[in-house]
Amino acid sequence: MTGDLKLGLALGYWGRTKPDNFLELAQEAERLGFDSVWTAEAYGSDAVSPLAWVGAHTKRVRLGTGLIQLSARTPASTAMTAVTMDILSEGRFILGLGVSGPQVVEGWYGQPFPKPLARTREYVGIIRDIWEREAPLTNEGEHYPLPYPGGAGLGKALKITTHPVRKDIPIMLGAEGPKNVALSAEIADGWLPIFYSPERGPDMYAESLKDAGDDFEIVCPVTVVVNDDVAQGLEFIKWTMALYIGGMGAKDANFHKDVIGRMGFGEDAAKVQELYLDGRKEEAMRAVPDALVDEISLVGSPDRIKARLQRWIDSPVTTLLAGTRDPRALQVLADALG
Repeated sequence: MTGDLKLGLALGYWGRTKPDNFLELAQEAERLGFDSVWTAEAYGSDAVSPLAWVGAHTKRVRLGTGLIQLSARTPASTAMTAVTMDILSEGRFILGLGVSGPQVVEGWYGQPFPKPLARTREYVGIIRDIWEREAPLTNEGEHYPLPYPGGAGLGKALKITTHPVRKDIPIMLGAEGPKNVALSAEIADGWLPIFYSPERGPDMYAESLKDAGDDFEIVCPVTVVVNDDVAQGLEFIKWTMALYIGGMGAKDANFHKDVIGRMGFGEDAAKVQELYLDGRKEEAMRAVPDALVDEISLVGSPDRIKARLQRWIDSPVTTLLAGTRDPRALQVLADALG
């Protein structure tokens, strides 16, 4: 986890429709020297299709999924997708994976959520076996047995017919809990955190990341808002924070709220969740602490953003993944690190 801080662009997932400038933003990021562009999925737009579109209209930037949801695809399907994307982009693809949460996994995909760490380990192992092409694919694991034991009884061990251009396509895991972060350090090439503080993060995750290698990447999403009115800029982010803390997960199983608690804002997070679930969403937003939001984002004038960027440069983060739809924010970051 050494080297200069790189820049990435987080395009995220779509809302009701395609963002007007998502391709132009990706091209601008490449022009400014950004290292990577990332897409995401929840239960709307998928992560791969927009990334393929970006890849077709760029030449250099790495192309990451942040994240593909495990339960949306079988391991073999994800391995095939990664190989296809890597060939089409001439070796620029990064496979970002995440387990999502029980509401989406069981409510949207109709798959079981329990044992997420074991499922992730098995999933990644199968993907790597497919890319290696050393033998027809078999797996005796609990979660993805191959060939399938049952059904027609005619399952056959197969080997991927398309030869990967890289057998070591980077795999990064989106992880929030300490054990899941430790799993990232053990089996993946990088970690995609959420709500990471450059002041608190190094101590919070030191034990989980103690086995990470020198080339391990930490690609950290950071919302960037260029606005001379800092309070107004923070309020913009607080709406999103209220949604994640209050509504992105069940009351007693909200991994985002748990992260905020481990950062030292447990009482605040509980209050935000209470208000949000009671339908008092604006009050929930107001209850999100400004100090928390300011720690995990870059908000303010260009000069303030440049000054506060030093915290990220000094942290273990290897790529600052800018969450923004504003081309000015990309320019500010590029100028600051140029």
